[in-house]
Amino acid sequence: MDYPAIDPIALQIGPLAIHWYGLMYLFGFAGAWALARLRARRPDWPISPIQVDDLLFYSALGVILGGRIGYMLFYQPGMLIDSPLSLFAIWDGGMSFHGGLLGVLVSMALYARAQGLAFFTVTDFIAPLVPIGLFFGRIGNFINAELWGSPTTLPWGMVFPGAGPEPRHPSMLYEAALEGLVLFILLWLFSMKPRPRMAVSGLFLLGYGVFRFGVEFVREPDAHIGYLAGGWVTMGHVLSAPMIIAGIALLAWAYRRGIMDRPAHNQPTASSE
Repeated sequence: MDYPAIDPIALQIGPLAIHWYGLMYLFGFAGAWALARLRARRPDWPISPIQVDDLLFYSALGVILGGRIGYMLFYQPGMLIDSPLSLFAIWDGGMSFHGGLLGVLVSMALYARAQGLAFFTVTDFIAPLVPIGLFFGRIGNFINAELWGSPTTLPWGMVFPGAGPEPRHPSMLYEAALEGLVLFILLWLFSMKPRPRMAVSGLFLLGYGVFRFGVEFVREPDAHIGYLAGGWVTMGHVLSAPMIIAGIALLAWAYRRGIMDRPAHNQPTASSE
């Protein structure tokens, strides 16, 4: 199959260019905000709808800053040293999920402290919303024709521009399906019933880690990094393996402790726990 060439610029108004990649982030944040407002109406959550707007602001900062800084540190440290301003060129692509995750964890810690909430109360709340952003982000990768997979003879293999004449796995679409749609459904259904604090966060780490680890086997490693060991271990494997371990540990710890969050309407104020 030929890659369906898509202009990465969605709209051009004079010198102003609006890129699809940026719009995908906008769609992801908008979808997460709408679902967060819906989620906050449930009586069993200690986060109220009025707190969602600030939560989204903190999350957006964590995703964008952490994602870009993480990408430059994990995948392009040389470029960061040679051209520090490249850190701000997010319209060219280059966002690391693992960096974004670290950024969100920091921002959620700040948000939890400001609102008087437990850290894992906040992460449990947002965990089912993250796959929405992951889905749109991977679609943005597809539009940019980046992060393609390894060569394949499967009928849906695509010939990507700049990747040579061989059909390749559309690995960004695999990730959109698994890390986006499947993980969202799994987390949303799991969190529909009250769960011990940390359980939803643990399932997110486990689910994403497993899906990403699996896709890495058919995803072409970054050319300047290559395989790190054994002719198959990639940077994605190295960064995802700890997530799997941490997810299993959090799930086990959550059910061992059995601590449940109190509903928002039982709290003295909207910002205390």
